[in-house]
Amino acid sequence: MATVSEQLREAREKLSLSINDVADATKIRTDHIRALEEGNYKAFAAPVYIRGFVRTYGAMLKLEATQLMADLDAELNREKKFTEPTTLSGRKRNVLDRMMLGLSRMNWVVIAVALVIGIGLLTASLTYRAWQSYKSRDPLAGLSPGLYQQESEPAGELLPLPK
Repeated sequence: MATVSEQLREAREKLSLSINDVADATKIRTDHIRALEEGNYKAFAAPVYIRGFVRTYGAMLKLEATQLMADLDAELNREKKFTEPTTLSGRKRNVLDRMMLGLSRMNWVVIAVALVIGIGLLTASLTYRAWQSYKSRDPLAGLSPGLYQQESEPAGELLPLPK
């Protein structure tokens, strides 16, 4: 069974196309086309690029896509670099990466509405408690007791007594 790289090269040669012709038609760089035809998959950062380029290149050459992709998956599974999920940065995921991924998946409209409702309920509750506290408070609680002193002389005129 021919490898994917051999299938691509043979199909291109049957159609008498140069690498530059393929690059113009597919918009894939010539160095990537050469790497695909040589089977040099380590030239690519991630398997997603390899799969996309092979699919585009195979479609341009009118190769059967399902068989070509199955052969490519079999080839990629033989190499350890392509069997593990990779990150484009080359570093392992840490807690912050997982947290940011979780935050990016959230529906922020729903969260914003829930937050506004929660703040409204909290404000209403605190306002009610403050009003209840104000209403039950004794308005004369802060006053000190005063002394009543009668004036020595009556001030003003006396009213006549009825007969």
